[in-house]
Amino acid sequence: MYKKQECVAMLLAGGQGSRLYTLTEKTAKPAVPFGGKYRIIDFPLSNCVNSGIYTVGVLTQYQPLVLNEYIGSGKPWDLDRAASGVTVLPPYQGKAGADWYKGTANAIYQNLSFINRYDPDYVLILSGDHIYKMDYAKMLDAHKATGADCTIAVLNVPLEEASRFGIMNTDDDLKIIEFEEKPKQPKSTKASMGIYIFNKKILEKYLIEDEADPHSAKDFGKNIIPKMLEDGCSMYAFPFSGYWKDVGTISSLWEANMDLLGDDPEFDLKDRSWRIYSRNYSDPPHFIGKYAKVTNSQITEGCNIEGIVENSILSSGVTVARGAYIKDSIIMKNVTVGEGATINYSIVDSDTTIGAGCVVGRTKNAGDDVTVVGSDLELKPGIDIPGGEMVSAEWLADHEQK
Repeated sequence: MYKKQECVAMLLAGGQGSRLYTLTEKTAKPAVPFGGKYRIIDFPLSNCVNSGIYTVGVLTQYQPLVLNEYIGSGKPWDLDRAASGVTVLPPYQGKAGADWYKGTANAIYQNLSFINRYDPDYVLILSGDHIYKMDYAKMLDAHKATGADCTIAVLNVPLEEASRFGIMNTDDDLKIIEFEEKPKQPKSTKASMGIYIFNKKILEKYLIEDEADPHSAKDFGKNIIPKMLEDGCSMYAFPFSGYWKDVGTISSLWEANMDLLGDDPEFDLKDRSWRIYSRNYSDPPHFIGKYAKVTNSQITEGCNIEGIVENSILSSGVTVARGAYIKDSIIMKNVTVGEGATINYSIVDSDTTIGAGCVVGRTKNAGDDVTVVGSDLELKPGIDIPGGEMVSAEWLADHEQK
C-alpha cells in the first residue's frame, strides 16, 4: 500500500507558542494566520510540494483542533495522494500507554513507524513556525553530494545577534566541526535554521539511543546533534541566503507581515514560480467604499472598507466602518471595526468587534510594544486600550469592572 519514498518530511507543529500570548490561546502556533489569507504552516507545506516532497508527517500536540481541520486531506497543497500525502500525527495510545511528546527528538522517535512505512533513504526535519521559501531538493542534492550523515541548513546572521542561535562552526568545505548553543562569544555567524536532513538509518540509531538515555532532554539541538558530532559523524552545513523569519514573538510576527508591503517587499508572495498554497475559501471581492482611503496595505477577499487603512494587513471578511482609522496593524479575519474607532500598531485576532469610538494601541513611534487583542471579543464603544496591552476576555472583564 505504501510506496517507497526517497525522502520523507517530518514537520514539527506541536509548539505552544507562548510568546505569541493571546494569539495562541485557542490554536497552535503553526495555525496562526499570516499575510491575510495564509497560516504559518502553509510555508513549509508549500516548500515541500514545490521541492517535490509529497510525503509529509505533521506532528501536532498543543491545541491541535484548528490545525487538524485546516490541513484536512491536504488537497490545497496537492498532498491528498493515495500512496503518500500529508498525515497528521498527534501523540497516541500505544502498548506502553499514551505519552506526550517530550521534545523534538522524542516526537520523531514516537513516529518512527510512520517513517518506516515508506522505507525512505532520507528524512527531512522541519519546524512549523518559520516564514520562508526554500528548495529542499537542492539541500538534499548537497547532502548526497557530500555523503553526509546529516546536513543542517544555516543562515548567516549579524555577529551581534549570533549568541541568540545555535551556531555551526565549519571548515572551508562547510563540514561542521563544532556546534555551540547560544554561545556568549560566537566563533561564526552560521545559525542553525532547525532544518535537518538525516540518513534514515543514522537518524533511527541515534533516536533509539537518545530515548534510552534518562538524562537526555530529547532534543535535536541539545542532544542528537552534539552526540553525532562527538561520535565523529559526517555533518555538513547547507547555506541559505533568502528571506527567513522566525515568527515566534509578537514583534517578529508583526515585522514579517509588514515585510509583505511596499513597492519592493522584502518577501514576495506574488511569485508564481514558487507558489504558497493555502486553504482559502471563496470570498467575494473586497470592496473599497466612496469615503475610504487605503494606502500601502494588503486587503484580502471579502473585506468591506469605508474608513482609512494605512500600512496594514487585513484578512478576509474584515469590515471597517466610515470614520474608522487603522494604521501599522494586522487585522485577522471577520473583525468588525466600528465608526470612528482608531487602531494603531496592533494585532487584532479573528471574529472580534471593535466598538465605535474605541482607541486600540498607540502610534508606532510612541515607544510601546505591539498591542494585541484576542479572538471572539467584543469591545464596547469608547474603550481606550493603551499601547502594548495583551487583551483577553479576562482583561476586558477586569477593566470593565474598574
